[in-house]
Amino acid sequence: MRHSTGLALWPCERGPRVGVQRLDSRFAAYRDAALEFHSPRRSYITRLIEDSHDPLFVQEQVGHDHASTTAIYTCVSSDFRTRSLRCVLDATIEAALRPGRTS
Repeated sequence: MRHSTGLALWPCERGPRVGVQRLDSRFAAYRDAALEFHSPRRSYITRLIEDSHDPLFVQEQVGHDHASTTAIYTCVSSDFRTRSLRCVLDATIEAALRPGRTS
């Protein structure tokens, strides 16, 4: 194997050498496959949160030491966010309108 002037790095069975671009595309494919591996984990965590399970329970279920790590995996739907906000707003308005409330 002589040194070539191209950007090829190693010999390949399909050609003279493997180039940097081919390595980059292969690593990108591996990265994307690794990210897809976490998709079921994200779905599981999201479903637990959307089904109103205690966040500490969810954190323990998936083995995270910190709630912030669990939050990274949580991708709740816009419907869930709307329902959650509506619930908080309704409770706030009800408490504000309750008779005997002192300000």
